[in-house]
Amino acid sequence: MSKERWTSEEIPDQKGRLVIVTGSTSGLGKEAARVFCGKRALVILAVRNVKKGEAVVSEIKKEYPDAELMVRMLDLSSLTSIKDFSEKVLKDFDRLDILINNAGVMMCPFSKTEDGFEIQMGTNHLGHFALTGYLLPLLKKTENSCIVATSSMAHKAGNIDFTDLNWEKRAYKTMQAYGDSKIANLYFAFELAKKLETTGNNPKVTAAHPGWTATELQRHAGLFSFLNNFFAQDVAMGTLPTLRAATDPNAQPGDYFGPAGLFEMRGYPIKVPSNKRSHDKAAAQKLWELSQELTGVVY
Repeated sequence: MSKERWTSEEIPDQKGRLVIVTGSTSGLGKEAARVFCGKRALVILAVRNVKKGEAVVSEIKKEYPDAELMVRMLDLSSLTSIKDFSEKVLKDFDRLDILINNAGVMMCPFSKTEDGFEIQMGTNHLGHFALTGYLLPLLKKTENSCIVATSSMAHKAGNIDFTDLNWEKRAYKTMQAYGDSKIANLYFAFELAKKLETTGNNPKVTAAHPGWTATELQRHAGLFSFLNNFFAQDVAMGTLPTLRAATDPNAQPGDYFGPAGLFEMRGYPIKVPSNKRSHDKAAAQKLWELSQELTGVVY
C-alpha cells in the first residue's frame, strides 16, 4: 500500500477474468475498459448508448486486436433495464471477477428517473445499488472478486435529507444533490463491506475517486469545465485510483483510493481518508434500508 507511483503496469495478467464497467463510452469507464483489455480480461461495456459502446470497441480493437470485449445495454436510471441486464449476465456467465460501478451524472438540471428518483441519486447510487444486488451471487461464487464504488471529492458536501431524497419538498440544488449521491456511494461501499465480513470478504468492496479529472461528466458544470484547463489531470491518471482499488492485492475491504497530490486533486493513487460523515453508521444503515425499499432489491 505504500507504493508512491502506482501505475497500471502493476496490474497482473487478467486472462480468464470477467470485468464489467458501467458507463464505459467515455472518460474513466472507457479508460478502465481499455486497460483491462490490455491485460487480457474479458470486458463488458455496460452502457446506455450501444452505438457509442460499439465505437469504443472498434477503438480498443485497433490498439488490442485480440481484445475480448462486448457491449451490453444498461440504463442505470431504469430498474427494468438493470434487471434485464443482470439476468442476461447471470444466464450467460459463470463468474464475475470485477464490477466497476463507474457510470454517473453530475450537476445536471432537475429531472427524475423513470422510477421517480431524483436523477443524480437515482443513477449514481440507487441504480448501482440494484445492479450490485442482482449480480452479488455471481460475485460471491467467484474467488477473489471485487466491487469498486466510484465516489468523488464532492462527497464532502454530501448531507442526505432522508425525508426528501427525491427533492420534492425543497428547491433543487444540483451541486448538493451530486454531493449527496457521492456520499451515498461511500455509505454503500462501507456498509456492504461490513455486511460481507461474515462471508470472508468475498467479494472485496473498495471505493475510489478520480481527483480533478477532465471528463464528459462535467458537461453541465460550465465553471468546472473551464477550470479543467488549469487544474485537471488527464483521464489516464484519473482512472488509476479505480484500477488500484480493483486490482491491488493489498487493498482491504472499505479502502478508499484517490490521488496523492494537494487536496487529492492530482497525482498517483494512494489510500485516502473520506470525511467523518461518510463513516456515520446509522446514516449508512438508513440509506441501505431505504435503497432496498425503493429499488425492491433485497440483499
